[in-house]
Amino acid sequence: MYNLCISTRTLKPIIVTGDRDYIGFATLPEQVHRKSVKRGFDFTLMVVGESGLGKSTLVNSLFLSDLYKDRRIPEAIDRVEKTTCIEKKTMDIEERGVKLRLTVVDTPGFGDAINCEESWRACCSYIDEQFRQYFTDESGLNRKNIQDNRVHCCLYFVPPYGHGLRQIDLEFMRRMHRKVNIVPVVAKADTLTSAEIKRLKNRIMADIEDNKIQIYQFPDCDSDEDEEFKQQDRELKACVPFAVVGSNTVIEIAGNKVRGRQYPWGVVEVENPKHSDFIKLRTMLISTHMQDLKDVTQDVHYENFRAQCISQISQQAIRERSKLKRDSGPQFESSITDTDRLLLQKDEEIRRMQDMLTQMQEKLKAKGHGPMFKPQLNSPKSDGDNKRDSIVNV
Repeated sequence: MYNLCISTRTLKPIIVTGDRDYIGFATLPEQVHRKSVKRGFDFTLMVVGESGLGKSTLVNSLFLSDLYKDRRIPEAIDRVEKTTCIEKKTMDIEERGVKLRLTVVDTPGFGDAINCEESWRACCSYIDEQFRQYFTDESGLNRKNIQDNRVHCCLYFVPPYGHGLRQIDLEFMRRMHRKVNIVPVVAKADTLTSAEIKRLKNRIMADIEDNKIQIYQFPDCDSDEDEEFKQQDRELKACVPFAVVGSNTVIEIAGNKVRGRQYPWGVVEVENPKHSDFIKLRTMLISTHMQDLKDVTQDVHYENFRAQCISQISQQAIRERSKLKRDSGPQFESSITDTDRLLLQKDEEIRRMQDMLTQMQEKLKAKGHGPMFKPQLNSPKSDGDNKRDSIVNV
């Protein structure tokens, strides 16, 4: 039998059962869900790769938006001394009442200069800066409205030409794999055949393993998950690195409108699993593993940075304390030397007087007389005048 009552706080019907064993904490997930939806979610994505690999097009395809309306493609002469820059775009997306504040960090100029040895430095500095800002906000007094701008995922675009990872790719991953979740992506996969894509993927994974680079690892499925989810997880793991094709053009094929690229020999459909891994990348990045990417950033990468900061602060405090002790030590000792000397002298006098009184007591007992008096000397005091008074009283 169920009784229906109305909660004045939530204005929603609450079912009250007649079961006495029912406590009510089973509604905690709904409470967390309601609070999270009201607050909204943050996600920061960094895209890294050479110009012309389709980074902007892929991001627009992933989130069905146009983040780069006013971008100008630099001329060849501008790339001679080109350095890596950081461009940040933020937009608010809402889907079925869920709000997402998406931040896309682009790195124009990466790998475009003749000398690319320092291309990774701007990305590394930006990630450390966001960690440092979050650490500062977290350590402050007002921690209620901390804004999370930490980079949760880095899509690294590998060019389709070549036979694996280049030196610039390996250097970037070695510098960044302990700071951010790296997801390698093979760009412009429509320029390769299926056999070539498979061979390139195997070579990239072999290079990553040989150089001991830690890319983002998919979490293992729980034993209670259904078989469909486990199969989807296996397929996602087998697709790394994702071979993708991006396009913002809508083409009509047999009465159906699809996003793709038109070629003389046919059409490459972006969302066709036989043509690219775009659907799998979007599923992993948005539908299934977005929260895990944020958790790994918080629990692993940020905790490593936080531990280093705390260690540096502790070491600096120890060095400053040692320096202060060295600087003030001789002066401090000279200021208390006279006082210590007087106290030691008075303590020695009190001990001598106690010894004399003890000997007198022993002599009186030996002669058969009872103790005439008992020593009433007090223990040494911190004040020299009080000690002097105690000696006079004796």
